[in-house]
Amino acid sequence: MEIAETLPLWSIIPFVGMLLSIAIMPLVIGEWYEKHQLLVAAFWAFLFLIPFTIGYGLHITAEELSETIVGDYIPFIVLLLGLFTVAGGIHVRGTIAGTTRNNVIILLIGTALASWVGTTGAAMLLIRPLLRANLWRRHKAHIVIFFIFLVANIGGCLTPLGDPPLFLGYLRGVPFFWTLQHIWPLLILNTVILIVAFIAIDRHFIAKEGQEGSDSLALEQQVEEKLPLGIDGAHNFIFLAIIIIAVILNGAIPQMEACIDSATGQTYGFDIFGTHVGIDYVVQIGLILLAMALSLVTTKKQIREKNVFEWAPIAEVAKLFIGIFITMIPALILLRANGSSLGIDSPLKFFWATGALSSFLDNSPTYVVFLTTAGSLGAAEGVLTTVGTVAIPMLLAISAGAVFMGAMTYIGNAPNFMVKNIAESSGIKMPSFFGYMGWSCAILLPVFVIDTLIFFL
Repeated sequence: MEIAETLPLWSIIPFVGMLLSIAIMPLVIGEWYEKHQLLVAAFWAFLFLIPFTIGYGLHITAEELSETIVGDYIPFIVLLLGLFTVAGGIHVRGTIAGTTRNNVIILLIGTALASWVGTTGAAMLLIRPLLRANLWRRHKAHIVIFFIFLVANIGGCLTPLGDPPLFLGYLRGVPFFWTLQHIWPLLILNTVILIVAFIAIDRHFIAKEGQEGSDSLALEQQVEEKLPLGIDGAHNFIFLAIIIIAVILNGAIPQMEACIDSATGQTYGFDIFGTHVGIDYVVQIGLILLAMALSLVTTKKQIREKNVFEWAPIAEVAKLFIGIFITMIPALILLRANGSSLGIDSPLKFFWATGALSSFLDNSPTYVVFLTTAGSLGAAEGVLTTVGTVAIPMLLAISAGAVFMGAMTYIGNAPNFMVKNIAESSGIKMPSFFGYMGWSCAILLPVFVIDTLIFFL
């Protein structure tokens, strides 16, 4: 709190600069930016760290960095890396004709899977088959955009396995199946609306393909009959299961009395500049890295080649998000200190406040900030968490806002960036940062207004 009382508002300038760099540099100096993303992230990170260290000292800076990098960034990137690697070893063979019907089927399968293998796992598993199915199309960026909406974000709302903010809620006492019991009506409503919108838009673009597109589709359908569907590298599903178990254990171990140090009340472990690294942390990281290593060793090279697997998408996420995580430190400090005084005291306000910030900040710490804010309101009944009792309408609004509105920008959720990168590597011209926001504002904002009118007023 002492830091927050003296931390100036202008300390968030590096964070704003980081976001603007991601949005503008690809349009202005795209080739340079592609080669120097880590340099850009380092520039904005040091622009924050140097004055912060001068003002608050090396010790406090080390504590804040440790909390961000050890506590948040490493588990975040290791989980993404594990899911990315393992899913990249699963190849859906056979040719799928990229008709509207088949695209809808893939979108629905991905949406259903996302809550159980994570939005990253589902996205990495299905984006390549979706792109191959639509090779014949000239207009296909919209297919990837709806894939980001549904598979990389909204589909992950049912369990703590689906999206990181819900996992943090699970660690703070929200029951594992609470979101499944309460948020499914929103998921069904939003999925139906978005699928209907996709069908209309996809048919519009198919009509623009003309005779050339019809001939290409006919050829694809002929090929499809000769190449039935199948899965290569199916043993990687075992490694996906290991990753899921790792995530579950991370939440279960702190509840095991045998793993708790009675002197500290925390799991046995050690501290790194004030950030606790317990058995739960080590087990999760270790199991994920083990699953990743086993996938790399046991999966035939040809399978990854068929998937056109490369490290560039996850490397881009790693480079850019280290800058985002570090530069958003002052924004989160200010939010934690002032969140309860922002006048956010209704489901409507929690839904839009959590969602708006989750579109640009990492949605996991944003979720925690507003969960803590809701816990401070002193609800008489609701869900008992480590931050207080949270009324059910408030928790529903926070959960939906954090997960759903991660789809509003490329940086709202890490899989968004990876899907974009894979699509561009396949030759698809994706919208710019602001171009994508044009799509999300036009399509998603009306959906979220409907959610508000039905569930949060």
